[in-house]
Amino acid sequence: MILTLDLGTTVTKAALWDRDGMVGLAETGIATDHPAPGWAEQDPLQWWASTVAACGRLARETPGGLEGVTTIGCTGARQSFGLFDVDAGPLGPGILWSDRRDVDDSGGGPPRWPDGVDGASGLPPDVGSVPAKLAWTAHHRPADWARTAWVLAPRDLVVWRLTGRPVTDPTLASCTGLYDADGRIAGPHQHLAGRLPEVVASGGVTGELGRAAADALGLGSGLPVVVGAGDRACEVLGTGATPTGPMVSWGTTANVSVPTEDLPAGPGRLAVTRAADGGWLLEGGLSGAGSLLAWLGAVCGRSPAELAALAAVCPPGARGVTAAPWMDGARAPWWRPHADAAFVGLSGVHGPGELARAVFEAVARDVVRCLVAAGECRPSVPPPVALHLAGAGASSPVWQEVLSGISGLPVDRRRSGQAASAGAALLASGAVGDRWELDRLDPVVERSAPDPVVVEQYDRLRDGADHVAATLVELGSPGPVGPTGPTS
Repeated sequence: MILTLDLGTTVTKAALWDRDGMVGLAETGIATDHPAPGWAEQDPLQWWASTVAACGRLARETPGGLEGVTTIGCTGARQSFGLFDVDAGPLGPGILWSDRRDVDDSGGGPPRWPDGVDGASGLPPDVGSVPAKLAWTAHHRPADWARTAWVLAPRDLVVWRLTGRPVTDPTLASCTGLYDADGRIAGPHQHLAGRLPEVVASGGVTGELGRAAADALGLGSGLPVVVGAGDRACEVLGTGATPTGPMVSWGTTANVSVPTEDLPAGPGRLAVTRAADGGWLLEGGLSGAGSLLAWLGAVCGRSPAELAALAAVCPPGARGVTAAPWMDGARAPWWRPHADAAFVGLSGVHGPGELARAVFEAVARDVVRCLVAAGECRPSVPPPVALHLAGAGASSPVWQEVLSGISGLPVDRRRSGQAASAGAALLASGAVGDRWELDRLDPVVERSAPDPVVVEQYDRLRDGADHVAATLVELGSPGPVGPTGPTS
């Protein structure tokens, strides 16, 4: 039995797996603070506390509890970090990947440390980069920075609490811009060498569960712990994504990840990161998806599930409403940090259903733009023939319909709906010499083929939607639209 721990942005998940599937799942929420516009912070104490709480709930709600656990596998969100002292004590708030604070503010702001954003790191320029936010932190929180022994992601803190080792893995390291393609600290960031964790293999045993952590989680000490990989890399494993079958995730944000064996030239309009199996991923990390739907639900007094149901009965095109889904600036493939979310075409006849449908459609169109950008990086690789769904939205009928209609591709989903945790279980099983099979662990249970009528409707609407998107992103960010202009 494998216990997986998934440190997400808004929730920590603990899941139990055997080789035939998921046995149990429990979740604990994590609160995010927004002390200033664009800021997104968390109390790092929550990262471990939520892990303990999720495991406790899992033990109570699963027949047999945690008695059969033999291995622990981990995954989690990337590019979030906290500062910690030598005893793993947090030094101030953790800063999330979604934080868009103005790191180049003119009111006494710091000089930005060199990002090292080039072919070695594979990351497009982005105001929300980890190096820029670390520079901001060192300048604005000098007392915390002076005491900092380690800069760690939430998952890496949990692994430290489990094993006593402050480490990370190649998939998280490659997303920071602080390491090169081989997991070494990049030249511009050698001054951080004493504070950055060692990079260890995603699929190897990282250490053994210590007594204090074992007691907190209700487990026996000495269990092997596998650091695993970042959430997107694990979702690629957990969906069975391939170079012609990319993974598309709907969660707090959306993501497109295309596995590739060769290191693409970069940076382009997509990020190049390490895959959990030693290869590479072409990644398009979008801005708002579930977060935008949740915001809309709060405004309208509806739950995201209610909005999805309303969107499902709204026709393609949302009766003339077009959305720009950039709650935290336009990320891939645009990279315009000051672009805003918006709805265009509103009139008195529109309501929550049309707005929700427009959100799903806008996210799907950015997904397709990322697929086009991935094709530009790999001109010799055939185009996608299917999409593999991950994230909370994988089972949403309206998301399946909209994505298949706008992309013209079939979409499939696997049984558990927990692709990141499934990927972590696969890595953990391999690390202890008992490699599980994905199709047995988490088989495909649904494939949605595109409706030709819906595909034709979206094809007719494409030019108008592209024009709205390009206009809005340009209004928010003067200058050329995207590194190579708008695409569809």
